[in-house]
Amino acid sequence: MNNKLWKLMIVLVVIIALVGCGGSSKTETESAAEVDNSTLNVFEWSGYELPEFWSQFAEQHPDTNVDFSFFGEDAEAFAKLQTGFQTDVFHPCSSWWELYVDNGLVQPLDLSRLENFENMPESLTKYGEFNGQQYFIPWEWGYESILVRTDKVDEMPTSWADLWNPAYAGHVAVYDSGETQHVVGAMVLGLDPYATTEADNEAIVQKLIELKPNLLTYWTDYTEIVQLVAAGDVWIAGNAWPDTLLLLRDEGVPVEYITPKEGRMGYICGFGIAANAQHVDLAYDYLNAVSSVEAMTFLIDEYGYGVSNSLALPEADQETVELLQIADPAILNSTIFYESVTPEQREAFVSNWDRVKAAP
Repeated sequence: MNNKLWKLMIVLVVIIALVGCGGSSKTETESAAEVDNSTLNVFEWSGYELPEFWSQFAEQHPDTNVDFSFFGEDAEAFAKLQTGFQTDVFHPCSSWWELYVDNGLVQPLDLSRLENFENMPESLTKYGEFNGQQYFIPWEWGYESILVRTDKVDEMPTSWADLWNPAYAGHVAVYDSGETQHVVGAMVLGLDPYATTEADNEAIVQKLIELKPNLLTYWTDYTEIVQLVAAGDVWIAGNAWPDTLLLLRDEGVPVEYITPKEGRMGYICGFGIAANAQHVDLAYDYLNAVSSVEAMTFLIDEYGYGVSNSLALPEADQETVELLQIADPAILNSTIFYESVTPEQREAFVSNWDRVKAAP
């Protein structure tokens, strides 16, 4: 009898324990769901956190906080994700995209969940496709070209090779970037910038050294090049960005942004969903919000950049669209966009550029 009672007590204890565990599990699930809906983590460049870019998301999820973390350059963003930094959405530029894919830091996108993908030109989306899958969607893009102080020169440049024109001696400034100047040197020599041999790279180094007598300085920040051009010290600004043109025109400085015969250079940045994202459903809603016509129109009007959603072009300020020629398919299709590079290529760009700057 005592033995039966003891067994019954054990059964009751087990039942109570299971019920207790079940109640605890339910509470944890409910807590997890509450956390999932409360925050979306976005790793971003400073300036793109403006609520106008994601107002559609805010309307869809009024109780969700968008928590922004910021990075200052692509190398920093890549390094942080490599160390396990937790985010849902992040915004790198195209020359780094393949590294994220190769290192398993980004997940392939379900295109059926992207409302605006069909309005993005293939000339941009192709940069985010790897191994037959789309990992990134383009968002903003911009030109790098030659900005000319028109009242200071007798003849306008028509080619990247004109940076070497002795008539501009002491009044040229180019962007302080090994990759950028590798591309410029390769174009001038008629080479594919992303398929160069060691001999090609050496020729590019020598060509860039030959440019030094024409250089006033290397510029590193767009505010710096704006000041130098406005003061009349720089007549020819290589690798200038569109916002430089807008700022100088607003100041009444006579400048022109040309299309070199080799084509303008260009950059593309865009969004991916991190491989360790905890809020994937929210991430897709955020991507749909930032690529909406309203958000893309604001990007053109506010920053003067090109956008990935072609439906935004007629909605934006047409003076800006026409001035920057961001709706001209002929210019877009002839633009040399930065491409993904290997760590070895990136290291070569840096070391070769150091050699150029150190040369007398």
